[in-house]
Amino acid sequence: MTVFIFLGSLLAVMALGVPIAYSLLLSGVALMWHLDMFDAQILAQNVINGADSFPLLAVPFFMLAGEIMNVGGLSRRIVRLALTLVGHRRGGLGFVAILAACLLAALSGSAVADTAALASLLLPMMAAAGHDKARAGGLIASAGIIAPVIPPSIAFVVFGVAANVSISKLFLAGIVPGLLMGASIATAWWFVAKRERVVPPPRATSAEKLRALKDSTWALLLPVIVVAGLKMGVFTPTEAAVVAAVYALLVSTLVYRELSWRQLHDVFVSAAKTTAVIMFLVAAAMVSAWLITVADIPGKVIELLQPFMGNQTLLLIAIMVLVMAVGTAMDMTPTILIMTPVLMPVVKAAGIDPIYFGVLFIINNAIGLITPPVGTVLNVVAGVGRLKMDQVTRGVLPFMAAEFGVLFLMVLCPWLVTGPAKWFAH
Repeated sequence: MTVFIFLGSLLAVMALGVPIAYSLLLSGVALMWHLDMFDAQILAQNVINGADSFPLLAVPFFMLAGEIMNVGGLSRRIVRLALTLVGHRRGGLGFVAILAACLLAALSGSAVADTAALASLLLPMMAAAGHDKARAGGLIASAGIIAPVIPPSIAFVVFGVAANVSISKLFLAGIVPGLLMGASIATAWWFVAKRERVVPPPRATSAEKLRALKDSTWALLLPVIVVAGLKMGVFTPTEAAVVAAVYALLVSTLVYRELSWRQLHDVFVSAAKTTAVIMFLVAAAMVSAWLITVADIPGKVIELLQPFMGNQTLLLIAIMVLVMAVGTAMDMTPTILIMTPVLMPVVKAAGIDPIYFGVLFIINNAIGLITPPVGTVLNVVAGVGRLKMDQVTRGVLPFMAAEFGVLFLMVLCPWLVTGPAKWFAH
């Protein structure tokens, strides 16, 4: 009955069109009434405590870094470098999108920001070259969701806070799985591009490659600084976010000189608006998380999943299918905040490594960004590319299938995640 009250009230309020943060608060109030413990002071205290977290300071700084990179020319230089390296191959512009997405993922950690940059730069080029525009849009969308997996990742920060696990370990564990996602959609694109008769751009000369590499060196140094700093223990993920934002600001204003002080105001406002949405979601979700613990909902979920508790692989498959279903109807951050306090006790009871589970969970949620009907990243591509939602959905299907294939391969072969994670952690 407790689970029904919580989920029923949450889904009912969301169905009325109430924003998710307010829906979480209202479902929390409904659960408090049901438990006969309603107290407005407790409600307010949990909201304040939810946002009062030092690790969450990484969110505004990573958001700011991503905004600065897009406006300050770092993203454009990354795309130009990828174009000179692989643009001449059959389906070369598609491989450019994938390579650029992996590089941009190591800069910003925001799927929406990376996808918007890639779609605005590459989608017109791919359409002009003769590629099917819907298929090209689907490829860019599927490449854009690598951003929450390769560090720095805002999603890992939110999950790390909600699950109380090491964000640094999550960052380092996400590197190889993110690259495997890129390899999977590159393989799918290779099969798709074989059927298209598109003349690739001419091969770049060695001089052009060197010029593009030199021009993008400052941008490429950022992920090296962040990953090396985390691995060597020089700074925490929160401090890494500050380093990323300051570095991007200095490079954009003093080196590339593409970001004016007048534009800086708009960049700060845009980052602040996005941060406010995420932080309010986190604060509202902490009310639900507290009530979920008080009502012992995880214990009830463990009872429901008891038939799978003896087999970690079957349990993970069941959880991943559940997250897939939720991801079709809910955006990434709310899904993380709602499901983490419910699933983590189950994962710990089954003896599954929380870091390993966190990587799988975030990959699944990232793929949820390109699953209709919500599909935030699909909406971004449709808006930027002036495509209909059903066109982008059709175009993304082969690449989404490839990424789900990688996800379930990691479920069956945990060492694909745990092996590289241990290597990077030492």
